[in-house]
Amino acid sequence: MSNQERALEAIKRSAGTEAGEYAIDEFVSHHLEELPESYWQKHLGISAPAYEQVIGLLVLKEKWEDEEVYDFTLPDEVTDYVVSVSFDDDGQIEDIVMES
Repeated sequence: MSNQERALEAIKRSAGTEAGEYAIDEFVSHHLEELPESYWQKHLGISAPAYEQVIGLLVLKEKWEDEEVYDFTLPDEVTDYVVSVSFDDDGQIEDIVMES
């Protein structure tokens, strides 16, 4: 499994936990409030998606060249926010945060 895949899995596992409170949970709740129903209709075929469905839409925006850090966001450049996953020197996930 690549670090990109591991990062996405870590985001999914952190949803609804203390670790995800200010990262993926905040990211999802913010975008459920801010994005129009038409966005969700286009990407998911429904107007009010569940948390897991929003998480399932995440795409890689950027992988930092000098570090093992992966930034994920929603498709179509609809937001400046990302969920950033960083790995330590041993290849373990160090942090998951929401950034803009």
